[in-house]
Amino acid sequence: MKLVLAIIHDEDAQKLTTALNRANFRVTKLASTGGFLRVGNTTVLVGCEEEKLDEVLTIIHEKCQTVKQMTIANQPYTTTAEGYIPYPIEVTSGGATVFVLDVAQFCKF
Repeated sequence: MKLVLAIIHDEDAQKLTTALNRANFRVTKLASTGGFLRVGNTTVLVGCEEEKLDEVLTIIHEKCQTVKQMTIANQPYTTTAEGYIPYPIEVTSGGATVFVLDVAQFCKF
């Protein structure tokens, strides 16, 4: 048994969970916040048999695409005497960061 933990963009959460449910996978969604852009993410947990792992990963790959967007550079954590002037930067966001974990035991009550 495997546990797939995918951190995805909030905008992809609905279409991903719908696709996984249609493929007969149960999904748990958790709200999370990214550290770099400090925006909302969704963390998705999916338990599956090892034979179904490729199917889960394919669905995640198809539904969670990256996009480029402009944002204001985060203010530095240190203070500077001359001040801080924010400037726009282009970043890649979206997509998915996926962890696949072995499950030693699975119980459903």
